[in-house]
Amino acid sequence: MADTQQVDEQVDDGKQAARAERKAAKLAKEIGAFVRDHGGAEGQIAYLGQKGARIVLVGEDGGWGDLVAPTHAIALSAVEKSGITVHEDFDGDFAAKVRTGPYEWTRMAGIQLGGPKNA
Repeated sequence: MADTQQVDEQVDDGKQAARAERKAAKLAKEIGAFVRDHGGAEGQIAYLGQKGARIVLVGEDGGWGDLVAPTHAIALSAVEKSGITVHEDFDGDFAAKVRTGPYEWTRMAGIQLGGPKNA
């Protein structure tokens, strides 16, 4: 019985690795689309605990967005596949590239006490 269990575990590990590879490739494709739409991009990976990792993207035009990966390893694989520059922290020159518009400002103000609701 032990031999069967070991083979089953190896098959499960192989399936999980293949699933992780597909997820990383899908995320890399989405990152590539963001790069094309925004004239280039840089990113940062933020740990979300058990939920995984967030890939924050900032385009050359100041546009920004994010993607969530189920694990930090998958997020790292996705950004490596996409070829973007990855920063350790979201600060300094990298953070200064972000451009916010009216939507973001009303959204942030709506979170504050008495601020307008996001329409």
